[in-house]
Amino acid sequence: MARILVKGDDLVVRLSWWEKAAAGRGTVRVLLAAVCRVTVESDWWRALRGVAQRGVWIPGALCIGTRGHHGGKDFVAVRPGRPVVCIELWPTAPFSLIAVSVRDDAEATARWLCRLAPKIDSSTCWRQAIPVPEETDHS
Repeated sequence: MARILVKGDDLVVRLSWWEKAAAGRGTVRVLLAAVCRVTVESDWWRALRGVAQRGVWIPGALCIGTRGHHGGKDFVAVRPGRPVVCIELWPTAPFSLIAVSVRDDAEATARWLCRLAPKIDSSTCWRQAIPVPEETDHS
């Protein structure tokens, strides 16, 4: 099962060998300074947004890999029946969101990450929606 760690100035999502194979990638690593907001989603499926790009998607069992949407791309490693730690990232990061099901206390993990991340946006405690693409006038 994927684990969220902090190594130096990096946030690391360490995947097991089979998760690496399923996701089609190795360990996910982003700068801790790229973390914008950390929330917990009690319903695993609410962390999923966009369309599956690379990975394994077994409805009701496992979702691991990257998902694309007009706001960027997300990395998810989620399973039903477990809370999901949703880590929103600033636009300069390689992902918009990292969502990981955790076996430990998700709220404690979120609080821990908020304490360690230097640039947390505390304006709201809710996860932000995908930005809407600019509308153009076709007249």
